[in-house]
Amino acid sequence: MDELSRLFGLAADHAAGFRRSLPDRPVGVPVDQDALTEAFSGPLPAAPTPPERVLAELIAAAEPGLVANAGPRYFGFVVGGALPAATAADILAAGWDQFATNAVTSPAAIAAEAAAGAWLKELLGIPSPASAGFVTGCQAANTVGLAAARHQVLADVGWDVERRGLLGAPPIRVIAGEERHVTIDRSLRLLGLGADVVEPVPAGPNGAIDLASLRKVLREGSPGPAIVCLQAGNVNTGACDRLREACELVHQHGGWVHVDGAFGLWAAASPATRHLVDGLELADSWACDGHKWLNLPYDSAFAFCARPGAHAAAMSYTASYLVGSGGVPLGAELTAESSRRARGFAVWAGLRELGRDGVAALVDRCCALARRFAAGLTSAGFEVVNEVVLNQVLVGFGDDARTDRVVAAVQADGTCWAGGTTWRGRRLMRISVSNATTTEADVDRSIAAITRLATL
Repeated sequence: MDELSRLFGLAADHAAGFRRSLPDRPVGVPVDQDALTEAFSGPLPAAPTPPERVLAELIAAAEPGLVANAGPRYFGFVVGGALPAATAADILAAGWDQFATNAVTSPAAIAAEAAAGAWLKELLGIPSPASAGFVTGCQAANTVGLAAARHQVLADVGWDVERRGLLGAPPIRVIAGEERHVTIDRSLRLLGLGADVVEPVPAGPNGAIDLASLRKVLREGSPGPAIVCLQAGNVNTGACDRLREACELVHQHGGWVHVDGAFGLWAAASPATRHLVDGLELADSWACDGHKWLNLPYDSAFAFCARPGAHAAAMSYTASYLVGSGGVPLGAELTAESSRRARGFAVWAGLRELGRDGVAALVDRCCALARRFAAGLTSAGFEVVNEVVLNQVLVGFGDDARTDRVVAAVQADGTCWAGGTTWRGRRLMRISVSNATTTEADVDRSIAAITRLATL
């Protein structure tokens, strides 16, 4: 065996061993961050180090600080694990070392993105002519979608924002629910619009945007081009905005609809939950993560746009719709990155592994397990405060201080991991069920641990 094959084999063997250990290892344990940093520190050697030794040193330094977030009992931050075929494809992508700028720099990478993008649009119910940019996460996807929106609403009033910038431009209205995700505000900052531009719309009881209030804001606000940010999957409750009615309302006022669907857009992939995102096809742009509910490796997300010309004009180098083969914008023309890693290979492999039925089953199973969590914790005497419509469960343990103590105890215990959040002025435990390997036994074991720790 040559040295490269041995080195890559050692890395793959260790990675596989780590993944095999996930069902049994503590999910999260207290870490001495200073000691961990010290293990990685020290002077940079003057002389080269043999690659196998480098790999061994990396494993030894990192092991105490690894979190089992890819495992079946990690319920924090709306993350999933990475599917076997997708992980293996990502290993190949690293070995192939392609830079997926366009079909010249890596024809295979762009072809994989094109095929996977078509499958994604089919699964999610996004119109097939829409463009699909492969980005790092929903922060990037929201930024791309809102950049396309900024381009189009200003072009509609005769302003070329890519050439002239925002100084002197007609003012843009940005309307969003008061329970929008923080990435929307950050995208607005990055795009030069600023977070203060947002006209917030109240939310209903479970966190979805209130349509009557949206209608009032649209009717009573200042004239001018409008971008309205809707949500599929409130990060706390899982609630989805009523997309059909909202899109129709916004379009009556000539506005652009952007849907932040980081995880909730996957409701469209299952017949059992598709009604929650009815009308999503009417939007103008969509953001969605792959490394959340689809269980792809980090980092993987998608920016879709119903108007490919606006998408490419906002993101390409010349803002003049640089086109790839066949007149379709591809690769770096649809993202803010030029030297891009070939993340489309893992997306293609993950979708092939699951198939249409597998994606639907994954969504259904996670929703059922979230309901199991809610029922079990309610039976144990704790308060589930949200309507569990998807995979998010909010739990209260009495007053805020006690809830924070329970969350901290659960995280230190290592049986499972759940985060804390603030919703409607209350501190709550947030449980997100997004991992393809989570079982009923994992949920029951986690309920037992939470109950034990909450009653100490």
